[in-house]
Order: sequence, then structure tokens, then C-alpha cells
Amino acid sequence: MADSPSDRGQKAPTGKAATAGKGLAGATDRMTVIGIGGALTCVVLSMMLDGGSPLVLFKPAPLVLVWGGTLAASVAGVMRSDVRVVRSVMKQATRSPQRVPGEDIGRIVGLAEVARREGLLALEKASADVSDPFFKKGIELTVDGTDPEEVREVMEGEIDALRERHKAGAKFFTDMGGFSPTLGILGTVIGLVHVLGNLSTPSALGPAIASAFTATLWGVLMANLVWLPIANKLHRASELEVQNRKLVLDGILAIQAGSSPRMIEARLLAYLPQSSRESLRKKKAA
Repeated sequence: MADSPSDRGQKAPTGKAATAGKGLAGATDRMTVIGIGGALTCVVLSMMLDGGSPLVLFKPAPLVLVWGGTLAASVAGVMRSDVRVVRSVMKQATRSPQRVPGEDIGRIVGLAEVARREGLLALEKASADVSDPFFKKGIELTVDGTDPEEVREVMEGEIDALRERHKAGAKFFTDMGGFSPTLGILGTVIGLVHVLGNLSTPSALGPAIASAFTATLWGVLMANLVWLPIANKLHRASELEVQNRKLVLDGILAIQAGSSPRMIEARLLAYLPQSSRESLRKKKAA
């Protein structure tokens, strides 16, 4: 193993270690944008290969009904406070995870070395630069001498609250994915009613019927290529953040229990896939 911070005479993680856990925070995750863009491109190409023009899709009436109606119906199904949650959670659809588990493991192991060498009270100074409120709260409870079961109870309550907030954001886009096709069908019915009212002009029936079915196309397209993929991304982002918080909680409880840094590291590595473990080992060796 590479020398630990304590082996090199450092009292606390500094430098790069001081920013552990930030990782890719704020970095743009282009997979969602690329995936949705690629799907929409396939739709346009398929229309062109069939000899059609994508411009026929851009009709005001279907767009207003499907886009505006879907948004309005979804907003009607949530509380006013949920709208603010949706706006903040939406950022996760185009962002990388805010926390990198491998780097949090390094930070926890460093704190375990400080606790073993100087005692739990030294963690307050050693963790002064921890930016994650969840991580910081766990350290503060440990330094205050809180019973381990109470620490677990408080921190698990934080995790449950986070999961519920994320669920509200993902549900909003899941609802949009459900309302969109229905409103598309409604737009088609409205269009067909208009067609049936103008049977006296046969030359106008073709364009009118095509316009009517444009609403269904938009409803199905937006649901399956935009809203539901975003909802799935938010569900996955929530799972990753919950997993990382469980990792932090296990690490803090292990430090409080006096486990050795090596044992804590081995325990927390179980949260990572094998490829990530190998990557961490190579970084250590370097």
C-alpha cells in the first residue's frame, strides 16, 4: 500500500485530499443530451427516408396542446413546494454525480487514521474543509459523543428524506410521460372532429387528417424520447446518491467503533464495482 497521510507526518488530509468527494461535481453529463438528441435525429431521418418533411410536425395547435397541456396537467398534480424541488432535481438530468464514492473512501480512511492517532475529538479540526453537509453532520455527531445507534437513526432519516425529495422530482417527469400520449390522442380526436365537420370539401380532408394525427405523434414522441428518459435518469441519480450516503454513514460508524483504517477501507470498497476497485488500487500504487 502507498504511504498514508499519517505515515508522511500529516495531521489531516490536505491538498487534493481536502477536496475529496467533489470529484465530478458540476461536470456536464452529456449522455442524456446525446441520447435524446440521437433519438430525435432518428425520427427526423426516418421521415426523410420515407419521403416526408420534418417541417410538417411543427403545427401550432398540436404543439400547444401536447406541450402546454402536458406541463399544465403535471403541475396540477403536485404541490407548490414540489415545483421548487423539481427545478433543483432537474439539474441532475444533465449533471454527473456530485459525489465520487472512491474519493469519499479516501477521505474516510484519512479521518480514521486521524481518529486512531489523536482521538475522535481531532476529527472536528481534520474535517473542517468537508463541504458535504451530510458528511459534516455525521462527523459532528461523532465528535459530540452521540450514541452510534442515534447517529445511525439521524443519518438514515436524512437519507430517507433525500430519497423522498428525489422521488417527487422524478415523479413529475414520469407524470409528464403519462399525460403526453393521452393529450396527443385528445388532439387527434379534436382534429378528427374538425375533419368530420368539413366533409363537404374533400380536397381538404387529407391535410386535415394528417394534422390531426400530428398531435398523437408529438404525444408519443415526447413521452418516450424526452420525459420518461429524464425520469429514468433522475431515478438512477437518486440511487447513486443514496448509495454514496450509505457508504459515508458506514464509514462514520466504523470510525466511531474504532475500526482500523485498513478494515474500514476494505468494508467500504464493497460499495464499488470491481473495475472501480482496481482503478483505486492502481492510483494507490502510483
